[in-house]
Amino acid sequence: MAAKIRKGDKVVVLTGKDKGKTGEVTQIMPKDGKAVVEGLNMAVRHVRQSQTSQGGRQPKALPIDLSNLAVADKNGKPTRVGFRMEGDKKVRFAKTTGDAIDA
Repeated sequence: MAAKIRKGDKVVVLTGKDKGKTGEVTQIMPKDGKAVVEGLNMAVRHVRQSQTSQGGRQPKALPIDLSNLAVADKNGKPTRVGFRMEGDKKVRFAKTTGDAIDA
């Protein structure tokens, strides 16, 4: 099945502590059904100091389940994603506005 959410997409969180916030997808984990969104679902991780990096408490974005994310349309509102053929290419489009997501 084609991916409805991809790396680089602007998404809206639908449930949880970050509900309503938007961010950009930095990593997708298709086997786990999760995605990491920049600046959302942050947790503090304790990192040991090494020769190359400073240790201490560092914030880290944790994965969010794909079912709790929706692609943001051009107005910034959550939308479902559909697929259609434009010429010989299969493109994703926002169901709310009908605009193609893939440019």
